[in-house]
Amino acid sequence: MRKLQIGQVLNVRAIGGLHVVTVAWDFAAGQEGKREGLLGFAIERSEFKDGNVIERYYLRGIKRFKLKDEGLPPGTPMPTSEHPIQSFQWGDYTAKPATTYRYKVVPVYGQPKLLELDDQSATTIEITTEAEQGGEAAGAEPRHDIYFNRGAAGSQAFARKFGKVPLDEDDPKSEPMVWLSRGLFEALINFIRLAAKQDAADYKQLRAMLYEFRYLPVGQAFKEAAAAGANVDIRYEAQSYKDDNEAMIKEAGIEDLCTPQKSRAGIRHNKFIVLIHKDVPVAVWTGSTNISAGGIFGHSNVGHAIWDEGIARRYLDFWERLADPDVKPASLKKENLKVEATPERHSQPPEDRMLTLFCLRDTKGNELTLDWFADLVGAARGIACATFAFNLDEVFSEALLKDDGTLRYAVFDKNPGEEFEGQIRQFRNTVIAPGAKLEAGDMINFLAERLTGFNKNLYIHDKFILTDPLGEDPVVVTGTANFSKPSQNANDENMVVIRGNKRVADIYFGEFMRIFDHLYSRYIVRKLKEEGKNDPDAGYLKEDWKLWVPQNFKDGPKQLRRKAFMGEAA
Repeated sequence: MRKLQIGQVLNVRAIGGLHVVTVAWDFAAGQEGKREGLLGFAIERSEFKDGNVIERYYLRGIKRFKLKDEGLPPGTPMPTSEHPIQSFQWGDYTAKPATTYRYKVVPVYGQPKLLELDDQSATTIEITTEAEQGGEAAGAEPRHDIYFNRGAAGSQAFARKFGKVPLDEDDPKSEPMVWLSRGLFEALINFIRLAAKQDAADYKQLRAMLYEFRYLPVGQAFKEAAAAGANVDIRYEAQSYKDDNEAMIKEAGIEDLCTPQKSRAGIRHNKFIVLIHKDVPVAVWTGSTNISAGGIFGHSNVGHAIWDEGIARRYLDFWERLADPDVKPASLKKENLKVEATPERHSQPPEDRMLTLFCLRDTKGNELTLDWFADLVGAARGIACATFAFNLDEVFSEALLKDDGTLRYAVFDKNPGEEFEGQIRQFRNTVIAPGAKLEAGDMINFLAERLTGFNKNLYIHDKFILTDPLGEDPVVVTGTANFSKPSQNANDENMVVIRGNKRVADIYFGEFMRIFDHLYSRYIVRKLKEEGKNDPDAGYLKEDWKLWVPQNFKDGPKQLRRKAFMGEAA
């Protein structure tokens, strides 16, 4: 859900995802004088239940004025009414799904120890976050159930909450693991358990095609479904993760449910489960999440269930092609292309259906599908967002280095290289955020951060692209492929392209910006550290408005962001 509230002084826009509300604002036309002396913005949040306000407080941040509230422990969040936000956007990452909130955005003036909250210029907006399950009520749209884990163990919140608490990956119900999962593990288990509940007689079949299949509680959930009478057939990767997968399968006692996938060139990289009700495929669980502790609780991932008979049927047919013991790459590619031909270069997805782009599908040296994905990033008119868990292909480099006034964001698990970083600095419309965390002493008032240790991919594992997510015709590309040449010409993969679904776009956009903003500040700190530069005041708010306000109104990514988030054309 997204809303725009026009005020006399301040215009405010809110985009409600699941656990994220993105709030953006800008001064109304003719109110340019309100920039002078501006120390930031305070945001008051009210939460509603059954039409009544049940709590109200000012949102909190960690940056504060240097000589105010000294002596507080590092990492202490402070109310924005005392230490305002020096930006024209803010992400509320403490929101709950399917909940109504009211945000009052208040300009702040005065001096750090004598602040003046300009309530007369404030603007208030109400927004209801999306439910994790749903969306079909919007007409003929299929139902999309979407679950992002936190993917941010290396964060101030995790450091404050759990400090040096040991993590037990075998205990998904422990407080730290529940916090990290943020509903992803629980949703995956519940999807499988649909075949093990009272109506299990109707949910007769589960078909799974899995790359990493080595997290015991998930194996046990499949066993529970089979014990309830479901016909469960799991195909697992038997190359890279053969030993780990088979060790878990043996421990769970589900050898009779599992068959190794046939080894071929490339990797068997799918992570999908088809749910079949009364012999009719009704839903598919897909996304980037491997069945491992790292996939579910560690780096950033999404699980996405689509409740649509046509899409589920396509996935079941794909499962059957892959499960064929005589499957050959040539015939697999032919059948995948028969299901959905690769769109023409520089074309947009069809408006009347979701695309299912199964791999392998391209020829080595002629990866047309990869080119088309990059074309989407390059053709965006307002905002483009892309995740790169492993590599940055040349076609995406070209799309991200396009100097055309479109705001482009790219998140990487690791640094894409100094050459690309140098090229990006020459373009004022593309911003990158490779994975990073804060070490002890990196920033004043901030805690040292740690990761789970579950992953080789430390920060992100997502594989999705968003184009113009805040517009009237957003496009979401999501699935298992790492936007690499092998993902199209050698691997088993599945990708879904969803056009025009604002609910899905709002959810993905909020989560992308959460991860991007989280990593970007840490990336900048790391770069300065590597270059031997140190700003002792980097962790403090600016006491002079001229040091932060003007940069939001001159050519560059901050001005593009201010306009794009408010829905203004590039």
